[in-house]
Amino acid sequence: MHIDIISVVPDLLVSPFSHSMMKRAKDRGLLNVNVVNMRDFSTQKQKQVDDYQYGGGAGIVMMCEPIANCIEHLKKERTYDDIIYMTPDGERLNQKTMNSLSLKKNLIILCGHYKGIDERIRELYITKEISIGDYVLSGGELAAAVLVDGIGRLLPGVLNDETSALFDSFQDNLLSHPVYTRPEVFMGLKVPDVLLSGHEKNVRDWRHEKAVERTKARRPDLLGEEE
Repeated sequence: MHIDIISVVPDLLVSPFSHSMMKRAKDRGLLNVNVVNMRDFSTQKQKQVDDYQYGGGAGIVMMCEPIANCIEHLKKERTYDDIIYMTPDGERLNQKTMNSLSLKKNLIILCGHYKGIDERIRELYITKEISIGDYVLSGGELAAAVLVDGIGRLLPGVLNDETSALFDSFQDNLLSHPVYTRPEVFMGLKVPDVLLSGHEKNVRDWRHEKAVERTKARRPDLLGEEE
């Protein structure tokens, strides 16, 4: 998979993709993340990418030209399945969206800043708008990193255990069941006997039961129940 991330502060995205699973995905040739500096596509002498908004009011807006120039440049290199804009008023990100995007081949992710991007860019170029939650960040870079991390770990060959992602929270609309490792007893608390039994069906049934219990207690909305 190839992902181009358009940003006005590309240095913010150096660390998230230089460690752990994202580095492994890159080293194995499974995921290529290219961070593009939007200022390189500004036609202004000072590499300006923002301006005051029409109609007045506080805050500045990211200009059309640098974004359009950048996207058009990238589109000359490859065909993109989606051009995604990270924005608080986008579709709420969930595991279903992660799963769907992990099947794509080429993506562009546009990171917003300030009061956002000129609406005409959204109309002309953006195919998907995503929010990682009901709050506002100083920019879309951290949100883009969250999205890429969630997509990247689903790519075949990234996780050492190919089945691991199938049992993550939110797969099948359930939170994950409790997990344990050594020691068997810690500060008086013992690992449940069923997990030590070696009986695969009983373990599987126990995990499902606990996942349902946890989901009902913490996120009943995932089961279609009222809070």
